[in-house]
Amino acid sequence: MLPMIVLRRLDCLLAPSKDAVIKEHTRLKAAGTPASAVPRLLTKIVDKERTQPLYNVSPYTFEKLLADSENIAPNLVAYINGFSDTARRIFEKFKFSDQIEKLDSSNRLYAIVQAMAGVDLHPDRIGNIEMGYIFEHLVMRFNEQANEEAGDHFTPREVIRLMTHLVYTGEEDVYKPGVFREIYDPACGTGGMLSISEETVRAGNARANLALYGQEYNDESWAICCSDMLIKDEETDHIVLGDTLGDGKTSDGFPGRQFHYLLANPPFGVEWKDQQKVVEKEAKELGFSGRFGAGLPAINDGSLLFLQHMISKMKDPPEKGGEGSKIAIVFNGSPLFSGDAGSGPSNIRRWIIENDWLDAIVALPDQLFYNTGIFTYVWLVTNRKAAERRGKVQLIDGTRFFAKMKKSLNNKRNELTEAQIARLTEIYGNFQDGERETLLIDGKPESRVVSRIFENREFGFLKVTVERPLRLNFEATPERIARLDEQSAFAALATSKKRKDVKAVEAEEEAGRQAQDAIRAMLGRLAGKGRYMGREVFEADLEAAAKRAGVKLPAPLKKAIFAALGERDPKAEICRDGKGRPEPDAELRDTENVPLPPGTALPLPIGFGPDQLNEKLVTAMRPAIDAYVAAEVLPHVPDAWVDYAKTKVGYEIPINRHFYVYKPPRRLSEIEADIQALEGEIAGLLKGLVG
Repeated sequence: MLPMIVLRRLDCLLAPSKDAVIKEHTRLKAAGTPASAVPRLLTKIVDKERTQPLYNVSPYTFEKLLADSENIAPNLVAYINGFSDTARRIFEKFKFSDQIEKLDSSNRLYAIVQAMAGVDLHPDRIGNIEMGYIFEHLVMRFNEQANEEAGDHFTPREVIRLMTHLVYTGEEDVYKPGVFREIYDPACGTGGMLSISEETVRAGNARANLALYGQEYNDESWAICCSDMLIKDEETDHIVLGDTLGDGKTSDGFPGRQFHYLLANPPFGVEWKDQQKVVEKEAKELGFSGRFGAGLPAINDGSLLFLQHMISKMKDPPEKGGEGSKIAIVFNGSPLFSGDAGSGPSNIRRWIIENDWLDAIVALPDQLFYNTGIFTYVWLVTNRKAAERRGKVQLIDGTRFFAKMKKSLNNKRNELTEAQIARLTEIYGNFQDGERETLLIDGKPESRVVSRIFENREFGFLKVTVERPLRLNFEATPERIARLDEQSAFAALATSKKRKDVKAVEAEEEAGRQAQDAIRAMLGRLAGKGRYMGREVFEADLEAAAKRAGVKLPAPLKKAIFAALGERDPKAEICRDGKGRPEPDAELRDTENVPLPPGTALPLPIGFGPDQLNEKLVTAMRPAIDAYVAAEVLPHVPDAWVDYAKTKVGYEIPINRHFYVYKPPRRLSEIEADIQALEGEIAGLLKGLVG
């Protein structure tokens, strides 16, 4: 259906000039006109203002195809082959010739062509936006049957309208007559982001000079996008077919190129295993000179890779003599908080926020997308913030801005109205902390805060490691001595390292077993000492007993004895190392997230790797760490201390927490009344069954 609809749309578009084009084509052939000049001359017959070649020199139209039902399949192929090169390439990516053969063999081709011939799809009657809805619905149906991943494809048009309104808010230059701007979508699908971006700009500036660029890995989606660009007389060469991240065959379709505006709904919640080798190689070899220097997300969600790619496509900011860029991208909730401090996702967030690129995040309602009912979020990222926005991030709660659809489409049950889009855009433009809106909450109007403004550093924290001392008691009971067999160093005594000489192996293993027995016997003599509450006293007695028994205890073996005979005991003395420092207990180890204090200068002087630490950072932040630990940790565990060398920097954006409104539980009497009512209802139902 997709290529048939594209074909019918082109058929309607070219119908008025069809006869003139065929006549001119015949004349040009007879005159021996060079083949390179023919496309331009024929295109001018279709539209004098058109620059992209589009025409059809075959004698067929949908009506003429129906006139010869016996030969409809070969005639349809001939019709397609009569198009200009770009249009033919579009149908090749649809693999339409294969479908024609299948439909013809099943006697369905004529009926489909006949049905399509009765539909007028001329652009003057069905605009690009309406066609977008048609394609969107068909692709949604197709992907539903194919069980595609959530977020792996298409964006509702009202979501795109919101994104474009947000992107172009505050962009005064884009509305100057004659301005030139480049718009890019690295996961363009059927081209909705590009088309609606163009519509939004031209609605306020009909004389804007716009260049649309995109890349798409799916053949059919690429073909739909190119057909839309071709009809609108846009450069189809600006729509690249291939994997943007890189799959070993294709990669970034626009290397070294930057754009003014970038919009995308990349696959979210989708694995990037197919791109893993290429992405990891680029990250390792190029670092920040490439696209993925800030870090790599978990393999099960590559959405943050697309954002890094888009940031690499931003033009230089004004302070560096450039025009700067602005990005709008749709994510699920994962990029907000996934990954621990020092992990790839956290480092990516940190890189974006500390460079003051994150402008705003708008939380959208659930059940807004066709193939997933989850909540989604629009991130606005820019390197040309207005003066009042610098060093700050705006969070907008748009989760209550929706209207219920009369008829749901798969998972899509909610939609954004034009008024709601306008209001969310206004909230973003107002940039007010604490701005409120009256919303319907559980069917009742309620005033809620919908806009919060935060300093960049408020999303950052120091993950500090809090240690507790190791406290062990020791006792040479039969049960604890038996645990020695579980210790690898002790078990290795009876394992020969020889392999070829069987007798030597047996002799060595026998000697090892004797050594094990000697150790057990030696430890058994310590049983009368009772329980030791300190390791130092136990170690002294252990060494004395070993000397008397003539048993050697190298360090690994001694460690095995400590592990077997020791048990954690909060009343025991602290175990200390050779320098008298307390040893940490790994089982009691904990971490605390210490907020970055007010006045913290960003970016912080620290590397992005999970194990990289800058001593200057710890020195600068130590007062804040110590104050936090003194207030939040030491009152509960006075013997705790911080291992400053393990400190890591993390960033997360807990947007839901900032808009949470506490709702007190109902009174017990109300709950009890509901339970009694349900019990009465159940009793009535049971009575009816028994009777």
